[in-house]
Amino acid sequence: MRKAPFYIFVSALALFFFAFLIFPLFGILKSSVWDGEHFTFAYLAAVFQNQSIRASFFNSLFIGVAVTALTTFISLPLAYFFTRATFPLQRLFSGLVLLPMIMPPFVGALGMRYLFARCGSVNLILNSFGIPSVDFLGGGGLFGVVLLEALHLYPIMYLNVTASLASLDESLLEAARMTGAKPLTIWRKIILPLFLPGYFAGAILVFIWAFTDLGTPLIFEFRNCLAVNIFDRVTDMHSNAVGYALVLLMLISTCVFFLISKALSKDVRVISTSKGAQGTAGKKLGVPALVFVYAFLAVVTLLALMPHISVILVAVSDKWFMSILPETYTTRHFVGAFTHKLAVSGIRNSLFLSSAATSCDIILGIMVGYLLARNKGWWREALDALIMLPLAVPGIVLAFSYLSAFSGTRLDPLKDPTALLIICYSVRRLPYIVRSVYAGFQHIGEAMEEAARSLGAGFARVTKDITLPLLSTHIAAGAILTFAFCMFEVGATILLAAREWDYPISKTIYALNMRLGDGPCIASAMGVIGMVLLGGCLIVSGALLGKKMGEIFRGSSN
Repeated sequence: MRKAPFYIFVSALALFFFAFLIFPLFGILKSSVWDGEHFTFAYLAAVFQNQSIRASFFNSLFIGVAVTALTTFISLPLAYFFTRATFPLQRLFSGLVLLPMIMPPFVGALGMRYLFARCGSVNLILNSFGIPSVDFLGGGGLFGVVLLEALHLYPIMYLNVTASLASLDESLLEAARMTGAKPLTIWRKIILPLFLPGYFAGAILVFIWAFTDLGTPLIFEFRNCLAVNIFDRVTDMHSNAVGYALVLLMLISTCVFFLISKALSKDVRVISTSKGAQGTAGKKLGVPALVFVYAFLAVVTLLALMPHISVILVAVSDKWFMSILPETYTTRHFVGAFTHKLAVSGIRNSLFLSSAATSCDIILGIMVGYLLARNKGWWREALDALIMLPLAVPGIVLAFSYLSAFSGTRLDPLKDPTALLIICYSVRRLPYIVRSVYAGFQHIGEAMEEAARSLGAGFARVTKDITLPLLSTHIAAGAILTFAFCMFEVGATILLAAREWDYPISKTIYALNMRLGDGPCIASAMGVIGMVLLGGCLIVSGALLGKKMGEIFRGSSN
């Protein structure tokens, strides 16, 4: 890239991130320690002195740790089965274990309440066997939040770990065995160093997502957590600075955890597949091992499908009270999802906002991917860190900072949140498309571009006729994935969209669920429609990216 366009683009990108990421977050920091005249720690002290707020922080911390532990327990065996073993129906199960990704956890919560309530389906089944009812949603819904988030997020960790283990060169293991190394030594010296970076990358994304999630606790009515405390303080944010202190606490926590994960990942020496290696050879399982694998996969698949089945049942139920399954069924709730005034505007708004944000990210992603892949310099790591920073900034934090920074301006979300929603979606999902495009640049290499330039082709023609066509599948995959996640952005959407006619799908589902009558059923029908849409997007992206799908969810762009 020529120097003039290079400097113009980098300057514009830096300005964009300063205006819509650095500046708003700095405003949160300032409002947390400045009372208008003096520097003070009074607001931060009030956070730690308030017993209820302290409890909400530790509850969020517990949710993050518990969800990470559960996803570890589920995903590590899965990753081992699918990378180190061969068994019948492997391809079928490899698709089934990724099903949770097609439904946001707050949507699954709509149906899970019907299954695990005191008079829900699970307890009714237990009662039929003479077992007393169990308060599965005890603790104000804490159990439901942890279970549902773990079932939704384990594929992220699974994809990261699988991507690491799949690159293991089998010849390294054979060489170690020939030297007399014991299995434990092979695991400690070869497999573990390869496994840990992928694990840490997946674990931190799972932890941050669970730690900062707003939608699932709201649906389960578990209000004693940090994200809901921040949500409750939006209305008085200009008169009570404690809300800013809470946001700063969440931001600092997520950034610290993110940096620790990055440091741990970098400290581990990664053993990657050597040139010409044939990859990992799957080991055929004996009968006892095969029985164990199928039993484990059956349990995981059943648990993973529960939220989907429950939401579908709520969406088609006409009457469902004190019975294991709905007594009568109907399709009118799906009709309502396409005719209800609020539902129609929600779908329309989300389609527009997600399309606009994705279009912005395609342009930015191609340019940033090119800079990272085709240029060397001190600024490269700084640009990489800037682009990946949104992974460590929760949507609720960014939305709160926008409300603070742009209130009273032309971008005031209380007047019209459209611009800020597009910008927020674009900033938060840009890392996904950058990673996809960056992987594409690494795949195609520079030889063809250099050959074209040597024949006299200019930068524009090389880009149009060679680079973009070769990158098309990666661009499409990243764009589809970006669009899908924009459609179901929860934290930022719930905070920024204040007027009903501005609600995107996520806020519409939340609002309908709070209404009496058939509101929860229509909300579930919208969730099913979203599940089909998101599932289609992930299938297409996975088909285009293949085994590189897991790279999208890593914590850095290498």
